[in-house]
Amino acid sequence: MPIVPDILRTWRDPGGMIAQKLADGPREDRALATLMGACALIFVAQWPVLARQAHLAKIAAEEAGTPLDQVPSLQALMGGALLAVVFMAPLAFYVLAAISHGIARVFGGKGSGFGARMALFWALLSVAPAMLFNGLVLGLVGPGAAATGVGALVALGFVYLWIRMLIKAES
Repeated sequence: MPIVPDILRTWRDPGGMIAQKLADGPREDRALATLMGACALIFVAQWPVLARQAHLAKIAAEEAGTPLDQVPSLQALMGGALLAVVFMAPLAFYVLAAISHGIARVFGGKGSGFGARMALFWALLSVAPAMLFNGLVLGLVGPGAAATGVGALVALGFVYLWIRMLIKAES
């Protein structure tokens, strides 16, 4: 199962890509693997930001005369991000997929819960490379216009892919 060509194809034809994924039948193992892969990449995208935060916290503590053992370390920040992104976020994404499926049903959707999950999870995996770039911008440049612009483009790309694939999955 080639991931990179599928991600590139998703940006060109989100409806066709999700149709291909759903044609394989409801494979919950693939849906979970897709979600965990996306969450792992999102976690990696946080590393530059966390390193910046730890470094700036250390500098601020040294200037204020605060003992360094009271400053959050990079390992502590990464542990918190790991817990949040890899262990807690998947639960929230399953709930979000169920809610989106319910809303689609209200508007006449005929798809399955699996289709709604796969649309969300594949959209997350497809936007993960852009999230990696966003993490680099936030980590290297810091907050500002560039980071806001890149973050907005990533968010718009995710919403675009998710909605297009959800519409196809629910039709």
